[in-house]
Amino acid sequence: MFKQFLSKLPRKSSKSDSGELNRSSSGPVSSPVQRSGTSGGGSGPVRSNSGKRMSSAVFPASVVAGIEPLVPFKDVPSSEKLNLFVSKVSLCCVTFDFSDPGKNSIEKDVKRQTLLELLDFVASGSVKFTEPAILAMCRMCAVNLFRVFPPNYRSSSGGENDDDEPMFDPAWPHLQIVYDLLLKFITSPCLDAKLAKKYLDHAFIVRLLDLFDSEDPRERECLKTILHRVYGKFMVHRPFVRKSMSNIFYRFVFETEKHSGIAELLEIFGSIVSGFALPLKEEHKIFLWRVLIPLHKPKSVGNYFQQLSYCITQFRDKEPKLGSVVIKGLLKFWPITNSQKEVMFLGEVEEIVEAMSVMEFQKIMVPLFLRIACCVTSSHFQVSERALFLWNNDQIVNLIGHNRQAILPIMFTALEKNAQNHWNQSVLNLTLNVRKMFCEMDEALFMSCHARFKEDEAKQCSAAEKRKEVWARLENAASMKPITGKTAVLVTPRATSIAC
Repeated sequence: MFKQFLSKLPRKSSKSDSGELNRSSSGPVSSPVQRSGTSGGGSGPVRSNSGKRMSSAVFPASVVAGIEPLVPFKDVPSSEKLNLFVSKVSLCCVTFDFSDPGKNSIEKDVKRQTLLELLDFVASGSVKFTEPAILAMCRMCAVNLFRVFPPNYRSSSGGENDDDEPMFDPAWPHLQIVYDLLLKFITSPCLDAKLAKKYLDHAFIVRLLDLFDSEDPRERECLKTILHRVYGKFMVHRPFVRKSMSNIFYRFVFETEKHSGIAELLEIFGSIVSGFALPLKEEHKIFLWRVLIPLHKPKSVGNYFQQLSYCITQFRDKEPKLGSVVIKGLLKFWPITNSQKEVMFLGEVEEIVEAMSVMEFQKIMVPLFLRIACCVTSSHFQVSERALFLWNNDQIVNLIGHNRQAILPIMFTALEKNAQNHWNQSVLNLTLNVRKMFCEMDEALFMSCHARFKEDEAKQCSAAEKRKEVWARLENAASMKPITGKTAVLVTPRATSIAC
């Protein structure tokens, strides 16, 4: 079987490389790919006189004939090294089933050793890559890496349960070498970007981005590094990479809310944002409003919240005026019933507000502190505590102090209710400290708010008493009215007390 595996390499040249290349210029991804992985078996000598050729579904059409792929690079002259490179790459286009470790073990080992040889050759940077070599390399990577994950493989992706163990691909020891080889190839100084962009094209990039949905964190980490290098080397593809990433985010937020690689994609985009030129283009601001801010909405935001916050921070650092835009977006998607997300949102609010100017702060301070007042009175002590911690930030306290006329009346009622009724001692102590800070800022304003609070409290008590009286009169009137026909009456007069 091993003889059959090796005999599929071409032994005689039938057409020139250039002719084969012209027939194959459609790109690496568009070519058919054999995924059965059932090739090979047995152990035999390398020599074979069989004239059988591997179909173009497995080997690139540009395989160089007459070159023995198992010959080491050091044993051929420099003029033949690229031909040997293409033959070795073509040999690696045969795929195997790695779910069974004992199946095709000899062939797998031959392929592994060949991949390692290719890795050393590419890393050496001794020969400039020609177009046939680039084509063969892209097709080999497409055959080995590009695959569709089955539904059950992705059913739990989305990160709703942080305790889920990551899934590891059994083929990873083999895939890792292919990824390392692709990375070395892309970053090699011997690769001409103008020549390679024809094969590392949009279709290739889309399939590469699809792999970020892998459950294996090791694969996503390799993909992250490779996409970084692709974005850096192929400037012509940069707009398409950003657009394709946006489409993944859109589909995640508005359709599936399931994707394993959102954190890695955001990490890449954070480095992209840091390189944006000023002033920011309108398309980048649209991305902030339509993509990054809605990414706060999914339940699994905790899995990528750090990377998301970094991206938003990069935008704010580039253009400080965007801080108010971000706060408005956070208020739009504020989690009402998820205390864990509320704590995260409050942390992000603090980071954004502390870098704001007074003018930008004034644009959002009223709706922001209306929300913070609700958080302060939350029965969940972590939410209340985190909201009160905002007053430990000197920059935020300074902004509040300059706008205390608007903020203190909003916050006073929440602070008084906490001081009177909150069950948690830590929250109670923080509340008293914040009340003291407001009193020291402006005692006259504080006393004015206190008097207004007492008046409102008295009005509420009076309204409650009036409601009780009205209900009492209604109950009394209903109990005195005789039962006629289907008239609804109280079963037990005056037995119900209305609590206001």
